[in-house]
Amino acid sequence: MKIWHISDTHSHHSQLFIPEGIDIVVHSGDASNYRDPYRNEPEMRAFIDWFACIPIPIKVFVPGNHDTSVEKGLVSRELIESRGINLLLTEEREISGLRFWGSPFTPKYGDWSYMKDRGTINRVWDTIPEGVDVVITHGPPFSVLDATIRRDNEYDLCGDSALFKAVKRVDPKLMCFGHVHSFRDVRNSGTRTVHGMRTVFSNASCVDDGKWGVITSHGNVLEV
Repeated sequence: MKIWHISDTHSHHSQLFIPEGIDIVVHSGDASNYRDPYRNEPEMRAFIDWFACIPIPIKVFVPGNHDTSVEKGLVSRELIESRGINLLLTEEREISGLRFWGSPFTPKYGDWSYMKDRGTINRVWDTIPEGVDVVITHGPPFSVLDATIRRDNEYDLCGDSALFKAVKRVDPKLMCFGHVHSFRDVRNSGTRTVHGMRTVFSNASCVDDGKWGVITSHGNVLEV
């Protein structure tokens, strides 16, 4: 099964090169931009129109913190799924013989959608069932393709340690996320494995910080 993983397209999806021979496309959030859900809604509807029409038979979407119109219900599950898109909101779904589990939540940072305090977000990850093949979250686990730069201009790793522990427990074949973009000389987009784990980790953020308006990565093609 060949999967094209994309994330953090931020309304620039039309710039993407769509690979051939893909069975499933996974978008792991931040399809849109605006914090105001009413301004966000037309962005999200434009993304859904594009996503529904690309020539890949199976589509999976997990929203991100920028996808405020989905969280507020202005763009409903019914609308998204009526377009043939599998929407995962902290839930599991079997698709083409693979078990997918997806959740939009990230540790709280600012006032955006689908955020929980780091002290309680582990309750979300505790619901990931054993035996799933693909875990999709908007944000990364700690220490895996999650480098950032703090306001004091020091480098840091900002992923979620509770999520990393949960993925280690579940041991999926693939984990898909985005949220933390590449920037300067730091490349977060791409794939990585961790010693002692079979999971392939994929950060498919398609934009770089500091280069808004331009797609800088065209996602990751993965086989499961």
